[in-house]
Amino acid sequence: MTSRNTSTRADLVRDACTAFAAVLDGLGDDDSWAPTGCRGWSVRDLAHHCAADAVRGLVALHTPTTARPDRDAATYWADRGTDPAAAAEDRRRTRAAASLYPDWEELRGHYRESARALVHAAERCRPGGTVRTQGHVLRVDDLLSTLAVEATVHHLDLIEHLEGCPGPAVDGLAEVRRVLTELWEREPPEHWSDEHFARVGTGRAALPAQDRVQLGAEADLLPLFS
Repeated sequence: MTSRNTSTRADLVRDACTAFAAVLDGLGDDDSWAPTGCRGWSVRDLAHHCAADAVRGLVALHTPTTARPDRDAATYWADRGTDPAAAAEDRRRTRAAASLYPDWEELRGHYRESARALVHAAERCRPGGTVRTQGHVLRVDDLLSTLAVEATVHHLDLIEHLEGCPGPAVDGLAEVRRVLTELWEREPPEHWSDEHFARVGTGRAALPAQDRVQLGAEADLLPLFS
């Protein structure tokens, strides 16, 4: 299970969202049409997706339950990316929804507002509470971890084809590493940086041949989610 307390997890969400928003704020309209690390998505599409995820987190934080958790910060990801048809449908829906924002400033403003509301709620949520989201029940601190992890991984997607943009928050990358390590049930090779592990562990980068040989059968478990 988890080891960080709720306030620290709220800090992770704030820092991850702030770093993501900072990149969006530095991009012009032409940049907003650049491809990202997400198949078929431009920067605009990804910005809309991340705004929607912030709203989902906001709704979850206001959907308390007394039910017992059935997922934690790691197991939440266990079945993510395993349904190609659902992933393709999500890509289509996101592109259609993002296209309703002809003005780039309006779209990134939507992300800023949604993320700001999420952070506000995260910093004031009841410690130790449980909430519902996407058909599962999570403890609040575990939910906040998933939100920070998603924002951090998508930050890597955001800057994949953009030169000179700052990377994700350091603590966000550390949380991604912690979650991936728990899912993999082993530490990554010592020479892997947090960013490299995030990319390889989520299928955003190919596993180098030498590492595949070194890892043996454990390499077949990658990616751990996508």
